[in-house]
Amino acid sequence: MKTVGFIPVRGGSKSIPLKNIKKLFYRPLLFWALDAAVDSKLDEVYVYTDSNEIKYTVEHDYYTLEKVKVIDRPSYTSTDTASTELGLLDFSERFEFDNIVLIQATSPLITANDINKSIDLLKEGVYDSVLSAVKQKRFLWQLNSDNEAIPLNYDPYQRPRRQEFDGFYVENGALYATKRENLRESKNRISGKIGIVEMDEYTYNEIDEPSDWDVVEKLLEIKLLKTYKKAISQIKLFVLDIDGVMTDAGMYYSVEGEFLKKFNTRDAMGLEILRNNGIEVSVITSEISEINTSRMNKLNIKQLYSGKKDKLSVLRSICKQKGLGLHEVAYIGDDINDIPCLCCSGLSFVPQNAAEEVKKYADIILNHNGGEGAIREACNYILKINKRLED
Repeated sequence: MKTVGFIPVRGGSKSIPLKNIKKLFYRPLLFWALDAAVDSKLDEVYVYTDSNEIKYTVEHDYYTLEKVKVIDRPSYTSTDTASTELGLLDFSERFEFDNIVLIQATSPLITANDINKSIDLLKEGVYDSVLSAVKQKRFLWQLNSDNEAIPLNYDPYQRPRRQEFDGFYVENGALYATKRENLRESKNRISGKIGIVEMDEYTYNEIDEPSDWDVVEKLLEIKLLKTYKKAISQIKLFVLDIDGVMTDAGMYYSVEGEFLKKFNTRDAMGLEILRNNGIEVSVITSEISEINTSRMNKLNIKQLYSGKKDKLSVLRSICKQKGLGLHEVAYIGDDINDIPCLCCSGLSFVPQNAAEEVKKYADIILNHNGGEGAIREACNYILKINKRLED
């Protein structure tokens, strides 16, 4: 039974231009939903878009592309008045699947577990379709034809206490799952016997208007820090940036181009000691530089990922390849494109001279500057923490 994920994204958002690739907590909004889809039981994930810019961003910046496919979206499904169902039906004409999970990019708080629950409910055969919702314990009212307020879900003369009130479910728009035959017959995202995947209350928020952006971004930041900082674990992988971490962030140019960078030999010895203690080392950098490649070859670091703008998708892919959890990773970076990795790693460092807005996301602010012993200092921390946990 083939289950696919379907993420429709338009380039023509009116409220927030190119909303789906606008940076939310330092990476494109769409990437947060993609993370959940990639980690889930979905067999394939389709990003359905009419925008060449969105297509380019996913294909070039999102690293984990094993089961992610970007496909063209016809113009008639991309107008302001077109329903999502038009896109779903177009997709069902072009691709084979048994079940489909519609995932909204504007719900970046969705998790792989939420998606998996919807898949399981469909496969159990009890439900024909599933939607995500959050439970709300609010008292609802409406106005009648005389503008008189009428209670909808409780008796004001017997007001229940919160703990005794069952509440009600509200769609949060994060996902909808259905069987292929139901979709084609009903021409609707949900039909037949409908089940609910209950998501955390804070996922009630989704991004539709500019005012939603700051709220969801803060919720996402809190979620990341709480998820990955629960307890210190044995560190099995050390991941680092280059410029500003292994170097002093200086780049020396001649008329022919990049000419010199300064590295620290004591940092190199620290990395060698880590590897001698069974801790692997990987490097992720947004720069493409022959000097960086030459230096990593000299250090015998085989895993160098160059030119990677979205470092978190690379980090997650490395962990999958090695069978590691993010809590088993130590990460060091110095600028805002490192922040998602700093938040998601089990242990995070920044050099003393890191950008000020980055420091608040690090577990440890090192005493040394980048290129002046920061790496060696971080290596010593990792060895001490692992030894302490062993003891």
